[in-house]
Amino acid sequence: MKMKKTGIISAMMLALVLTVSGCAPAPAPAPAQPAEPAAETPAVQAEFAHTDYVVSADWLLENIDNEDLLILDARGEEEYNKGHINGSIPVMWQAFSNMTGQPGDENWGTVLEKDALSEKLSEYGITPDKQIVVYTSPKGWGEDGRIVWMLKRAGYENAVMLDGGYEYWSEKGYEVSKDAAQITSADVQITELSDDTNITAEQLSEKIGQAVIIDTREKDEYEGATKFGEARGGHIPGAVNIVFNEFLDSDGTLKDAGQIQAILDEKGIQKEDEIITYCTAGIRSAHMQLVLDMMGYENVKNYDASFYEWAGNEEYEVEK
Repeated sequence: MKMKKTGIISAMMLALVLTVSGCAPAPAPAPAQPAEPAAETPAVQAEFAHTDYVVSADWLLENIDNEDLLILDARGEEEYNKGHINGSIPVMWQAFSNMTGQPGDENWGTVLEKDALSEKLSEYGITPDKQIVVYTSPKGWGEDGRIVWMLKRAGYENAVMLDGGYEYWSEKGYEVSKDAAQITSADVQITELSDDTNITAEQLSEKIGQAVIIDTREKDEYEGATKFGEARGGHIPGAVNIVFNEFLDSDGTLKDAGQIQAILDEKGIQKEDEIITYCTAGIRSAHMQLVLDMMGYENVKNYDASFYEWAGNEEYEVEK
């Protein structure tokens, strides 16, 4: 009996050891050998082909007292009254555009014909002999780009955007004002409004499947959201989506040419491509047209009637 009892106890102890061993954590694995460092993706080497579309805040500060300088604030009256760059005058893109009817009507939002545009430019004293600097807020739609794009179509060679806009200027501690600048009218006569950087809906419809079409709106708009009263949601068939402010850094200034080139390379867009940009009303897309031109993409047109008009015409197909 004694031997039997001893055997039972031994078996129980063995079972207990096996049970505890089964619940114990596994031995720590041997330290892994350091991995070979991953090869870095080569930086894209690129430079701006044209550098005369943008000026820096420092340049504007140095030249702000130049009597040939005209600064345009494209943010709107309300923001202008809160504070603006000293000497600037408030001018919105709508002042130079066809606002007859409503969004979605044919040609709504397009640049005025040359005679009507001449009158508006005269009213604001925007003459081609001036060095014109246009600024807005990087949080906006690239209204500075729309105005500069329009002025260049009208033959103004000295129209540029302020890099970083109002926020960057004020963050650097440069002078701002709440005093309204005096507008001095002038006599402006536009002899020609170039179509080299503009395209109509009819012309665009014939380019589908041939040209690279870039939708510069937000991703949700591209996918079908109708946030601004569009007749239909979606995008022009075959369009790729590059949001216009992907070309901007977090401080609102333009990214360097290498960063912008990398975005375009990722989408497979080549310099020899025929490119058409559009957005909701031709504002964000005008800004991108200028930046692409800066990058050396020389065959780029902005559809300034944009998706408002396209979606409002049932003859034109929309994709989602």
